[in-house]
Amino acid sequence: MNFGRIFVLTKNVFQEMVRDRILYIIGFYALILVGAKFILPELAASSEDKMLLDFGLAAMSVLGTMIAIFVGTGLINKEIEKRTILVLIAKPVSRSEFIAGKFFGLSAVLALLTVTMTGLYLICLQVAQVNYSLPSILIAVVFLLLQLCLITAVAITFGVFTSSLLASALTFGVYLMGNATQDLLKLSGINGNSSIKYLTQALYLILPDLSRLDLKNSAVYGLQALPNQTTLLTNAGYGLFYSCMMLAIAILIFSRREF
Repeated sequence: MNFGRIFVLTKNVFQEMVRDRILYIIGFYALILVGAKFILPELAASSEDKMLLDFGLAAMSVLGTMIAIFVGTGLINKEIEKRTILVLIAKPVSRSEFIAGKFFGLSAVLALLTVTMTGLYLICLQVAQVNYSLPSILIAVVFLLLQLCLITAVAITFGVFTSSLLASALTFGVYLMGNATQDLLKLSGINGNSSIKYLTQALYLILPDLSRLDLKNSAVYGLQALPNQTTLLTNAGYGLFYSCMMLAIAILIFSRREF
């Protein structure tokens, strides 16, 4: 791989996303926070602080996931439908560089969105005079970004060999199942049926365990509620490994496609 060409592709994807006004999502997030600031006290005055802490992180996660799924699945298909893929692969750009550039470009946009939304979130907490642990929130946000990158890799992989609509549905299904893998593992231990046990264990091994990268609830209660350092590093490595594995699959499939 040529990292110079990957950087150029990444830059082009990033600039295209900005031109598509995807950063307007930041303004939408700000409106959500303002609305939550006024509505949540009416719903639960006694636990307003915890609800605002949790709601802000949850909204950030939902918006980021929507972008990762719906934009990620269309990154490759859009080039195929416009026939611009023929121009790109005719140039001295390998298909692996093309996939990597698309992934890093969208990941850069997600990083910018996440950092900006985190800044707005912290400002909102300050204005609302909510007590919070800054280190725990920052750790949760870093792991949220890892989760979004993993979902992006899954979305690109599905988008390589199927339509954008079907790829979005499949990626959303993986997202839902990935958040339930721990429950699937517990179900395999409780259920006496051996077939169901093997099936749930197989799903646990195949699907990404997104709960490892979800620290929203723990961040609400401070550093003491977060996993220990070893577990955090292990889970971060897991997220990076799974993302790389999905990108490798995407590159393998894309390299065998004919246009």
